[in-house]
Amino acid sequence: MNWTGRSAGVLLAASMVISTAACTADSSSGGAASGSCVNRFTYQERTYRDVANVDFTVAAKLGVATQPPCNDTGGQKKTDEAGTAQTAYEVQGISPEVAIAVGDTPAEASFFAAYSGADLPPEVQKLMDGS
Repeated sequence: MNWTGRSAGVLLAASMVISTAACTADSSSGGAASGSCVNRFTYQERTYRDVANVDFTVAAKLGVATQPPCNDTGGQKKTDEAGTAQTAYEVQGISPEVAIAVGDTPAEASFFAAYSGADLPPEVQKLMDGS
């Protein structure tokens, strides 16, 4: 293979790497597509986002929480899909206005808190700190 053929092959390979990196950066850097699939539920007109690393105790059954459908089409036409329903539970020691547990059973429930921005409600922060 001559120098021209090798150069063309290197350029082709480089352009494929750049294209792949651009696609990966868009979908994993918090762009519109990734933000639409945040793990969240709605219960009594309040939206709750999942919070990891919280030591909590599930209490009484509250009712049904709905997970909105994921619009991960990157701006493509949205569908009129219904959300997924799961059971909402109280979290011992915290008002349902602040946090709930959601899952098929109490043992499988995950912790969700109602908040916006980066600051968690003080009650949730206490659970995380072990206070």
